[in-house]
Amino acid sequence: MLVIVVENAPPRLRGRLALWLLEVRAGVYVGKVSQRTREMIWRNVQEGVAGGNAIMAWSTNTESGFDFQTLGANRRLPVEMDGIKLVSFLPEEDSAETRNGPPGDG
Repeated sequence: MLVIVVENAPPRLRGRLALWLLEVRAGVYVGKVSQRTREMIWRNVQEGVAGGNAIMAWSTNTESGFDFQTLGANRRLPVEMDGIKLVSFLPEEDSAETRNGPPGDG
């Protein structure tokens, strides 16, 4: 099983993904493909994602039963601990500075 989720992806990439996988929700694609096809699809995602982001998860023979990789800017980062891949969150940007700008810009 293969799952790809794209956010802020160009329509051209979304159309290309729909050639190989079923789009079950906006930006969410699922299917069952070979490793070779999965790698080819991911290359297409890498080339076409532009300023968006993507994650690809697939079934494999690991402790958790799946593996995944990400692409593009996102608060979630894959980290490996004791042979198991987990997700770490980056801290949110300081919302006061984001809203009001840097101190002294008043």
